[in-house]
Amino acid sequence: MIDQAQQFASDNYAGICPEAWNAMAEANSGSATAYGDDDWTQRASDAFRTLFGTECEVFFAFNGTAANSLALASLGQSYHSVICSSSAHVETDECGAPEFFSNGSKLLVAQTAGGKLTPEAVRGLATSRSDIHFPKPRVVTITQPTETGQVYSVAEVRALSATCRELGLRLHMDGARFAHACATLGCSPAEITWQAGVDVLCFGGTKNGMAVGEAVLFFEPTLAEDFDYRCKQAGQLASKMRFLSAPWVGLLESGAWLRNAEHGNDCAQRVAAAVAGLPGIELMFPVEANAVFLRAPEPVLEALRARGWRFYTFIGGGARFMFAWDADVARVDALARDVREAALAALVEA
Repeated sequence: MIDQAQQFASDNYAGICPEAWNAMAEANSGSATAYGDDDWTQRASDAFRTLFGTECEVFFAFNGTAANSLALASLGQSYHSVICSSSAHVETDECGAPEFFSNGSKLLVAQTAGGKLTPEAVRGLATSRSDIHFPKPRVVTITQPTETGQVYSVAEVRALSATCRELGLRLHMDGARFAHACATLGCSPAEITWQAGVDVLCFGGTKNGMAVGEAVLFFEPTLAEDFDYRCKQAGQLASKMRFLSAPWVGLLESGAWLRNAEHGNDCAQRVAAAVAGLPGIELMFPVEANAVFLRAPEPVLEALRARGWRFYTFIGGGARFMFAWDADVARVDALARDVREAALAALVEA
């Protein structure tokens, strides 16, 4: 039997938002030129340029693993290295794809609190060695928001960018939930990317209401040279590209990309506020996007599982809950209520 109750273990559980769905349906009328030489792909690319206020080069990929890995590979050679946080998605959840697509570029990992890179951490790794036996640092990648749901401020991105420029490094942003960061900061997409010194952004669509699809934006056009060939070689050139690009038209032109993120963020804040101060319950990280990480005694976690809730505990052992564009507020409140009841029951039993 299919479980119809909404779960918050991952924002990948969500369906397709109406704006993306309707754009796909509209694109499904008649025929169109293949491999991206179609009006929908041009329209989506132009929508990104309008949103960011710059003539960036835009490419579309099926998923974040490919988008991040190909983008990083384009910024260096196989003998170069990429600096990232120890909890960055490219380090923990890409199955070695960044190294694979770059033909061996090494990830240099910084141990950072909460998953945020700092200028000091970047400088420490970038200047630790300069001999020919060590992979030469060339790129810094940051996850925005981080895997722990924390958001880099504009000032923090600018500080990282300044360090990168000083050391001759490129700055890549893994924005699987980029829209949620914009919603939190209340800034324009430009302010936190190219205006802050980001060279390449991978803008996530899958976690923002699309069925599939990420966009790779090069803010310095020369860096995008031959990137279309990389996409083709990696199996990321969609023959019917309009169905990969049309949902972006729906999201960007309607403003749904931001509304969707705002709703997810609001739901996360709603849960955080509801469980604050409960005995034995602790927020593991500041709630700054659409993620809530709860540290709780094992009896509480078991009680939540017994009530049918699904969640992951792969970061620090705490329960992670993610809230997508379609999070039902009544269901969100039910989760908070069950956390409260489980915590109070565990207190009584103790």
